[in-house]
Amino acid sequence: MMRLHTREDGGNAAINLTPLIDMVFILLIFFAVNSTFVKLPGVEVDQPSAKSTAVQKSTNILIAVTDSGDIWIDKKKLDVRRVRGTIERMFLESPDASVVVLSDQDSRTGLVVEVIDQARLAGATKVAIAAAEASDEVIGE
Repeated sequence: MMRLHTREDGGNAAINLTPLIDMVFILLIFFAVNSTFVKLPGVEVDQPSAKSTAVQKSTNILIAVTDSGDIWIDKKKLDVRRVRGTIERMFLESPDASVVVLSDQDSRTGLVVEVIDQARLAGATKVAIAAAEASDEVIGE
C-alpha cells in the first residue's frame, strides 16, 4: 500500500528569491559594463550632404560647429582654445575613441579646420567630418 505524504501543519511553501535577485544584479552589472555611452554635442546642426558617406560605428566624441561659429562638445559651448584640453580629458575616459565633427553647411571652413587641428593635437588619430546622405536628385535643376 502506497502512502501519500502530506503536510500536516498546513504551512505554505516559500520560494527562495535570493538566487533570482543575485542573477538580476549580475545582469545589471554586465549591461552597465558593456554599454557604450555617446556624448552628444548639445546642438542641432544642418549637415551638408555627400554621396560618398560611410557609416562609422565607433564614434565616441562628437563636436558640433554651428553656422554662427559656436563650438559645442558634451552639451557645453566652448571657445576654440578650449577644444584641445576638452578632447584630451575625454581621451582619458576612452583612449580608442574617434572624433566626429558635425559642421553646419553654412559654418566657416577655417573654424572647422581649426577644430580638426585641435582634435589632432589632442591625440586623435581618427577624425572625421559628418555629412548627411545625399539623395539622387541633380543639383541646379
